[in-house]
Amino acid sequence: MTNKLRVGIIGATGMVGQRFVSLLESHPWFETVLLAASPQSAGKKYSEAVQGRWSLPTPLPTSVANLIVKNASDVSAIAKEVDFIFCAVNMKKDETLRLEEEFARHEVPVVSNNSATRMIADVPMVVPELNPEHLEVIHAQRKRLGTKRGFIAVKPNCSLQSYLPALHPLRKFNPTKVVACTYQAISGAGKTFASWPEMLDNVIPFISGEEQKSETEPLKIWGSLKNGVVENSASTVFATQCIRVPVSDGHMAAVFVSFENKPTRDQILSIWKEWRTVPQELNLPSAPTPFVKYFEEDNRPQTKLDRDLGNGMAVSTGRLRNDLIFDYKFVCLSHNTVRGAAGGAVLIAELLKAKGYFD
Repeated sequence: MTNKLRVGIIGATGMVGQRFVSLLESHPWFETVLLAASPQSAGKKYSEAVQGRWSLPTPLPTSVANLIVKNASDVSAIAKEVDFIFCAVNMKKDETLRLEEEFARHEVPVVSNNSATRMIADVPMVVPELNPEHLEVIHAQRKRLGTKRGFIAVKPNCSLQSYLPALHPLRKFNPTKVVACTYQAISGAGKTFASWPEMLDNVIPFISGEEQKSETEPLKIWGSLKNGVVENSASTVFATQCIRVPVSDGHMAAVFVSFENKPTRDQILSIWKEWRTVPQELNLPSAPTPFVKYFEEDNRPQTKLDRDLGNGMAVSTGRLRNDLIFDYKFVCLSHNTVRGAAGGAVLIAELLKAKGYFD
């Protein structure tokens, strides 16, 4: 523990909070020292607070089982015990925004899984392999908040992380139009089949707010730094359909894309195969190698077989082929509660530490 940063998990009893607990159990850089949740869970041992609610296939880590859950709103007390926090609360957006900014103003860096701050120009919304340079806007954010150490960094929506990584290294060919249909697991709603039996043998063609996020957040990730903040990209139009399917974990996407300068199929496959990014160069603990893997088989990737690729942090692609309307179409897959949620946030924290933002 001597050299590890002290981590608090806010919203620790929910599904994403539980995933944070699991991923940090033996992390080489971070140690979970504090768990916080709603007043209903505060004051209980963590094992008691999640009794009957632990949703992961792995056992609850013994190292945190006896931690007393704190009240998430007790910011000043929590701030004294941690070096930074992961935030995965289930609150209204305005309440989440106030809570996260309050932690930041108490000089606690916040790595958020929530959507409340994603589109604020001086809050970096980061997929570490895609836009690590956006962390630079933290300097402008600190000026706005009046902090020396505190800030908020946030990860994007889980669904777009299945397909945007495959598109990102192709930007030099100027993609103009992207259509993505995502087929999203029930864990994205914080559910299991035990708690949501009506999803068995069922498909629901609507996920509230998901399509708007999937169409706007890529524009910020592909945005450029200007006057200390992120200016959204306007070069690509994204259109999406987001569908809930009876799968426990794993978001799949069917992607259609047109380019201003159409690459060859061999060029795309070569780029995906050879792509190396900052997290891999820095050898960050959670960085998968490779980040994007292409499957030659016609029936891959498959959710059940491939969602855990790279410990759930890699992105799988397959079925790249010409399209009659767009230039190309392909499918992608990522683990929505690992890469798309807690794991993606842990990788952001590793990047922040490696770049000195926790100093």
